[in-house]
Amino acid sequence: MRALIATVSLALLSTLAHAQSACESKAAEKKLAGAAKNSFIKKCEKDAGGAACAAKAVDKNGKPLAGAAKASFMKKCEKDAAAPQ
Repeated sequence: MRALIATVSLALLSTLAHAQSACESKAAEKKLAGAAKNSFIKKCEKDAGGAACAAKAVDKNGKPLAGAAKASFMKKCEKDAAAPQ
């Protein structure tokens, strides 16, 4: 169980790091600067964080969460991912 949690945590961290560099690249391709660039990167990273949270939305037995449990998990996960580090 600990190995599963460690693996998922590492996957999330690598996904977020990759998302940040991917978002920076996309902003550069669009030639964004200043507030527009910051806004774009923030939204891009939030969207990437949501995908990472969806991948982590499993119960203790490895089954995907559904309904209210998934909604609650996604809300908390996205809030934690958006928190400044």
